[in-house]
Amino acid sequence: MPLLDAWIAKVKPAGRTLLLAEGQDPRVMRAAAKIATLGIAGKVIVLATPQERTTAGQGISFAGLNVEFLDYTRATVTERLAAAFCERRKSKGVTIEQARQQMADRIYFGDMLLREGLADCLVAGSIATTPDMVRAAFQCIGTAPGIKTGSSFFAMELLQPTPGGEGVLIYADAGVNPDPTPEQFVDIVVSTIRSYHALVGGQARVAMLSFSTKGSAKHAMVDKMAEATRLAAARVQALKLDALVDGELQVDSAIVPAIAASKCPSSPLKGRANILVFPDLQSGNISYKLTERLAGARAYGPIMQGLAKPANDLSRGCSTDDIVAVAAIAACQSMP
Repeated sequence: MPLLDAWIAKVKPAGRTLLLAEGQDPRVMRAAAKIATLGIAGKVIVLATPQERTTAGQGISFAGLNVEFLDYTRATVTERLAAAFCERRKSKGVTIEQARQQMADRIYFGDMLLREGLADCLVAGSIATTPDMVRAAFQCIGTAPGIKTGSSFFAMELLQPTPGGEGVLIYADAGVNPDPTPEQFVDIVVSTIRSYHALVGGQARVAMLSFSTKGSAKHAMVDKMAEATRLAAARVQALKLDALVDGELQVDSAIVPAIAASKCPSSPLKGRANILVFPDLQSGNISYKLTERLAGARAYGPIMQGLAKPANDLSRGCSTDDIVAVAAIAACQSMP
């Protein structure tokens, strides 16, 4: 079953409440109708002024669909959100007046709706930039319990399975952290395992990638990934997650059983990794684009992870169908 169909089948019975923050965008309006029609969310809330609803929603029928339009510039809930934001940011010197002003930003308003439990998940970024999305998410929602470092991943739906038989690979972190420390990698690994369980299911097999396999090369960058592997494996074991973590590994040792048998026969992954953790943002970003453009894979992401509640970013060049797919991922992430 294609990934998107599997996600829709998973979330449809749950009836999640999805928030789309950028109702001024016609792509978002079309996505709202499609999301509701497909049953990805039991309820879709779109932040839009009456003028935005008229302009961006022109020609789109919402008849019979559970889509609610909320004018964030005049909402009665604004004072509650401002008070909650002020309380959350008071250590940074934020006053209630400043909090009210911040709620005039639809991304902050949406993230605070999410934090206050008035929605289960949020999708935005067709207009807002990724730095704006990340900043608002960290200030309003914060990270999940036990996680200090937020991160991101790509779900890569492959045209042909890997030699190890995997049809889906998760790439992390390919969107947020430029050069993670070994300690930050621990949070990235834990968050990515949880993302894998939410979106794919089954045992997560994590390869910590490098240009070296088990000490075949000597370099500070290799040492970093070896230390990250040690720390991450210990945390995964302590949390009793259904996952295997191994490294440092070259990518062929991670996904090709025959190469793994030769280079690292004691590796628990046995060349069947389904999560690839890259040593830095450059290599992760390059690799997902190579996989997408040369191997014809479908790339979903970057998807934010490690937050207390799912608030997912979009590419500003996204299509309506891209928004629908990210909404399905967000709904999956919001499920217990």
